[in-house]
Amino acid sequence: MHVHLPPAAATAADAADAKLGQDTVVLAMTELFGVVDAFVITSAPNGRHVRTLVEEIERRVKETHQLAPVRVEGLSDATWVLMDYGDFIVHVFLEETRAYYDLEHLWSGAPRVRWREAVHNAG
Repeated sequence: MHVHLPPAAATAADAADAKLGQDTVVLAMTELFGVVDAFVITSAPNGRHVRTLVEEIERRVKETHQLAPVRVEGLSDATWVLMDYGDFIVHVFLEETRAYYDLEHLWSGAPRVRWREAVHNAG
């Protein structure tokens, strides 16, 4: 199965990782979900760190790919921020919220993408 990973999704994962986002994963969603190609999932121990991750992801994706999110939801309480980029979605969670919703388990059929390789191959 060929996995299509939008280059900006790999950049978003790399940006989260660079700002100490925890357990950053990218799930290939095309086959299961059909609406988007990938979910980028990361988390932080507190709301301030969640906001820092969101800002860094937004900055890096805009700088590298000239893309801005279509919408950003959840920034006010910063427990689960959803950044919709159209062909991929970034989920930035507070640790406890991530554990509670457990998207990786919910979408366990989605292949995990080796996004670090995608970043290095692009750069």
